[in-house]
Order: sequence, then structure tokens, then C-alpha cells
Amino acid sequence: MIRFDAVSKRYEGGAEALAGVSFELAGGEMAFLTGHSGAGKSTLLKLIMLMERPSRGQVFVGGVNLGRLRRRQVPALRRSVGVVFQNHQLLGDRTVYDNVALPLVIAGYTPREVGRRVRAALTKVHLEDREREMPAALSGGEQQRVGIARAVANRPPVLLADEPTGNLDPALSAEIMATFRDFKQVGVTVLIATHDLALVESMGERVLTLGKGRLVTEPGAPHE
Repeated sequence: MIRFDAVSKRYEGGAEALAGVSFELAGGEMAFLTGHSGAGKSTLLKLIMLMERPSRGQVFVGGVNLGRLRRRQVPALRRSVGVVFQNHQLLGDRTVYDNVALPLVIAGYTPREVGRRVRAALTKVHLEDREREMPAALSGGEQQRVGIARAVANRPPVLLADEPTGNLDPALSAEIMATFRDFKQVGVTVLIATHDLALVESMGERVLTLGKGRLVTEPGAPHE
């Protein structure tokens, strides 16, 4: 589902953010992306979202070579990749329902289909009874789950998360990880960038570790 073939990324006037990175994640596989600050984690995620393009090498998502996509094809690619942020970036003046609905409305779904998808996404994250609440009325963990619902409302086959538990205590972090595992179990490919090594160890999933832009762990099969 996600494949990097000898991918390097050098920013103009700067150091190489990624150097010769190769790995593959299958459909329905969950993996963690770890490494020190500045190791290249965010750059790697941006390449999958086509927010950046590699300097060398090739990135594939769902069998599609991203380097061959034309500009008009990029929005469709981005709709196939759900993204969860550390600070969940909810709109404080809109309800939970409206926050989850926003990308669907932008994508042009009918109001009926928007409603169906929003409620299905909220049910998956166990917030179906909170759709009329404002974000401020929710706990930190609940707000993060709204962010996850928004990311998956379009039913993407790939889900990326950039430090999704960075502001949460261990109990809430475990809750969020259980939600991600639920999506893995229905065939979504999940890649989570995090500094929380204790959390990573507790999950027993595959780990990809970056060091100075290079992959320093063998990209083997996930742990059983």
C-alpha cells in the first residue's frame, strides 16, 4: 500500500532530510515511525501526502507512482490518505459534526452522504452521541478522536498520524492507539510518527526508526 524505493529528500540550501530510504507497508499493516527530532519523520509523511516531492527515488501509494501524478490528480490522492495531527486542529466555533463534515463538504458530497459518512466515522471512534457538542466540551482524548473521525470520514485506505498522542496522558494515549488498531483490523494501512518509545514498545507493532534521514531498523514483518 505504501512503498519507498531509495527515497532521498534534500531541501534547497539545507541538509539531506532523507537519504536512500526504502520500505514497504502492506494493506492493513500498522507501523510506527520513530527517531530523534529532525530525523526526517515529518518529511517522510509529507512525501506520502504529496506536500513534498523526493529529490531522488520513488514513492508509491496504492500502487500509484506519486512522481507521475499531474497537479490535477493530487487532490484525489490526498483524499485517499487520512491525516491526524498532534493538535487535532478542530474549529472551535463548529460542532463535532461540522468539524468531521468539513472535508466531505469541500469534496462535494451531497448533504445526505455527508450525514451518513460523518455518523459512521463518529460511531467508529465511539462519539456518536457527541455530534452536537462543541470541541471545548470534550476531553483531550475525545477531541483527538474527533480528529481521527474527520481523517477517516472519506474512508481512506491509508491513515497517517503525526505525534497523535503528544499532548495526552498514558491512559488517553492507549485509548487513541486502540482506535488506530481498530482501523488496522478493517484493512486500513496505518503509519504513526511518534517520540513515545514506551507506547511503541507496548503496542508490539512494526517499527521504522530514522536516524539522520536514514532508516536504521530493518523493515521486517510486523510482530505477532
